[in-house]
Amino acid sequence: MEAKAIARYVRMSPRKVRHVIDLIRGKDLREATAVLQFTPNIAAATIRKVLDSAAANAENNHAMDREALYVSSAFVDGGPSLRRMRPGSIGRGGVIRRRMSHITIGVSEREELKRRRAETRGKARRGRPEAKSAPAPKAAEAKPAAKPKPAAKPKPAARPKPAAEAKPKPAAKPRPARRAKESEKTE
Repeated sequence: MEAKAIARYVRMSPRKVRHVIDLIRGKDLREATAVLQFTPNIAAATIRKVLDSAAANAENNHAMDREALYVSSAFVDGGPSLRRMRPGSIGRGGVIRRRMSHITIGVSEREELKRRRAETRGKARRGRPEAKSAPAPKAAEAKPAAKPKPAAKPKPAARPKPAAEAKPKPAAKPRPARRAKESEKTE
């Protein structure tokens, strides 16, 4: 059985979204999420939301195990286009299409992982003993406790910085005398 999620009317070009969708098709849920997290494409964030939604649908609506999920189908369809006009030469205009996408992602359980999990759950229910762990060491065989570490030395206090002394501003340089115009020289 497949659980799916659809995001409709996403304001991204289908061609650009398909580049990212192709990266995750057929991968395990964990691996696909990691790929989307580190893909430097604006579409990766939207696709990740759709993937998380499909995984949540599988868990809650179809009682699937999240650890056994993989991306079974992922595709992008084109949606409606917003048409805008761009002025051209000699009074003409060109059409700009702002495209939209419909993103669909389906997730399913891998059969071998599903069987393994069913077997491990069945063993625990039947009361079979689980793998034995090593016995705890006896008190006499226990290793002596390590020496306590000496306390860390306190750091010396920071010296206060001296206050900035007011430096006198340098005296303004006298302006050079203005040259007299020729008409002024004759007087």
